Amino acid sequence: MPEFFNTVAPADAVAVLKCRLDRRLHSEPIPAVDSLHRVTSALVISTEELPSFARSSMDGYSVRAQDTYGASESLPALLTVVGDVPTGQQSSVSLRIGEAAVAYTGGMLAQGADAVVMIERTLTVDENTIEVTSPVAPGENVVQVSEDVELGDVVLPSAHRIRSQDVGGMLALGITEVEVVRKPRVAIISTGDELVMPDETPKPGQVRDINSYTIAARVTECGAVPVNYDLVPDNFEAQLAVAQRAFDSADVLIFSAGSSLSSRDMTIDVLNRLGEPGALVHGISIKPGKPTIVGIAKGKPLFGLPGNPVSAVVVFDLVVRPIIHLVSGLTESPVWPPVMAILSRDVPSVAGREDHIPVRLHRENGVLCAEPVFGKSNLIFTLVNSDGMMAIPMDDGGRYAGEQVEVRLHGGP
Repeated sequence: MPEFFNTVAPADAVAVLKCRLDRRLHSEPIPAVDSLHRVTSALVISTEELPSFARSSMDGYSVRAQDTYGASESLPALLTVVGDVPTGQQSSVSLRIGEAAVAYTGGMLAQGADAVVMIERTLTVDENTIEVTSPVAPGENVVQVSEDVELGDVVLPSAHRIRSQDVGGMLALGITEVEVVRKPRVAIISTGDELVMPDETPKPGQVRDINSYTIAARVTECGAVPVNYDLVPDNFEAQLAVAQRAFDSADVLIFSAGSSLSSRDMTIDVLNRLGEPGALVHGISIKPGKPTIVGIAKGKPLFGLPGNPVSAVVVFDLVVRPIIHLVSGLTESPVWPPVMAILSRDVPSVAGREDHIPVRLHRENGVLCAEPVFGKSNLIFTLVNSDGMMAIPMDDGGRYAGEQVEVRLHGGP
């Protein structure tokens, strides 16, 4: 196998895959109530108006606006109350000149009314008479028919990640089913003779497999379906057999470990056997995570992640996550705004690579501070004890205590 290790920036590794992905997506109908964080596969069109009737936006009185013109506290308009329109019922009250009807928030207006006087702008004279102390204009305090949504409006675009308010919007329009992109299946394969299952007690020289489950949790956060395969030893035929089975049934394939330059590295050979063009990138200019493999076969993305858990998570967030979002039907990854914090300690860096450092957030005198959590990339608790990651760009020599830094929180979409 020819070894190649010319590193590229994480964004370039993503770009290499983007232009080669098979973007043919499969859709499925699901109940709108279960659609949170799913991605629409088609436009969602309104089949009715919202509201379907004119509604009062507050408690008060339905009136004809012209009957209140010129009203003031010193010279109020005197109106006769001829009834009320209970919330949830159709109006059976009609107004004539100088008349009003009790109105409730969300309820219909009396027939002939074109405005609502809020109750705070009225005084009760007797049970059938009120004084209006302030004029209203036509349409004031009224939600008009189709003011929110018109018939035939596009209420959700395609390739849209559904939010909680979107669920409410669809249900308000009676849209109880929505077409979404089928969740992509992400196969995860951990390799190494030293690995044992988490429920086993490791013997000397063995370690529990945590990458499969950490990566699977990250995949779930992306809205995809993780599929973990059995641990595979450092044997080419065994790895190839599992990889082919996983590749045939998944939309994305992730190998954990086996991406170093050691003589035992078989990941590139395995990935190249899955189809053209195979491995495209071996080496990303970041720390941790440099020995990463990125490839594609038959339009499906392939990844070889480093075995160290911190490295694997960093690479996943920078390179794998945006690709999973694309095969999930999104055109761009969801926006997950970083937080700004003051760095509590100097952090050196080496020009020519991106450094990603776990940080713990805390407040001092009301100021949000970021404390670096230093540790080797094979120590999972450097991540457990952190709240997010701080990046130092390639052309930067480090960060000084007291500088404001950007922190990318763990658990983003």
